[in-house]
Amino acid sequence: MLLVDDSLVARTVLARLLENRPEFEIAGAAPTADQAIVFLTTHDIDIVVLDVEMPGKDGLTALPEILAASHGTHVLIVSSAAEAGASATVRALTLGAADTLLKPTAGNFAGEFAHKFVDALLRIGHANHAPDRAEGRPRDAAPRPVAPTPIVALRPARSGDVACLAIGASTGGLHALSAFLRRLSPRFKAPILITQHLPPPFMPYFAAQLRDIAGRPTSVAAEGSPLVPGEMLVAPGEGHIRLVRNGSRVVVHIDSTPAPSRCMPSVDPMFEAVAEVFGPEGVGVVLTGMGRDGTLGAEVMVRHGGEILAQDSGTSVVWGMPGSVAQAGLASLVMPPEELARHVCNRVLGAAWK
Repeated sequence: MLLVDDSLVARTVLARLLENRPEFEIAGAAPTADQAIVFLTTHDIDIVVLDVEMPGKDGLTALPEILAASHGTHVLIVSSAAEAGASATVRALTLGAADTLLKPTAGNFAGEFAHKFVDALLRIGHANHAPDRAEGRPRDAAPRPVAPTPIVALRPARSGDVACLAIGASTGGLHALSAFLRRLSPRFKAPILITQHLPPPFMPYFAAQLRDIAGRPTSVAAEGSPLVPGEMLVAPGEGHIRLVRNGSRVVVHIDSTPAPSRCMPSVDPMFEAVAEVFGPEGVGVVLTGMGRDGTLGAEVMVRHGGEILAQDSGTSVVWGMPGSVAQAGLASLVMPPEELARHVCNRVLGAAWK
């Protein structure tokens, strides 16, 4: 484990909370994000405990670099900025942090915080145990380079109208969604559905961030929410997006039934719903994320004539979800988010779109 905090007191106290816990080994401590990144290039670390507000490079700016340098370490944010619903908390989770914890004021690290801290570390460690990693040991050799994912068409790319665009994301999702949505032309007017793996309390803040990024009306989907051209609906944390056609209108049905992926919300039901209602005029986009959520729904979309697009490995924080659909041969294109957005615009707007 690596502790990253500009406060010597905080680093010392956090280390002492774990000194009698044989499950954990403190491999190092760093007062700056840049020093942490250097350390991670030469040591295998399973968990990084990271502060947000630090001089120089702040923790959120450094988070993608930390994940890249460590080849998939699991980051626990411990910060006074990590209040429930705070923008820093939402950003941390969508940039790839495994969990967040509010740092107490000086002198209040014992008691309730100590229990929450240990519980969070145990949860992260047990959920993501990697037996082939040697925690804290210097690497014997440089890691093998990973070849970039080729930008290829795995299935014939489609053209024509898009009646609904559905996007699924998890770890690192905010960064990828930002890149995609900023590149999507304001002239693209199909309704957009988004499923991002986040707990329920964070969804309103997440939707607000997406609204600011995309410049489109955005809200958390509720039972009966209508699909409106040019507007975005985000799946609530306690249910999946499904769709019901009501005359000429299509409205949302919130489904809380457990999904095969065990994710809540899950991308699979959203893709299935888009396939059933919109058929070949539905487009699904799978962005960075851990696991295989979205693959089953993508299969249904392809059977109904819809198109699936996947983020490439080079720009993904975790190439789990997009990698799964790509390796299953379900994706028309595997590209960075900006290029996927360009394809969607080209499909609808044709040569007039530059």
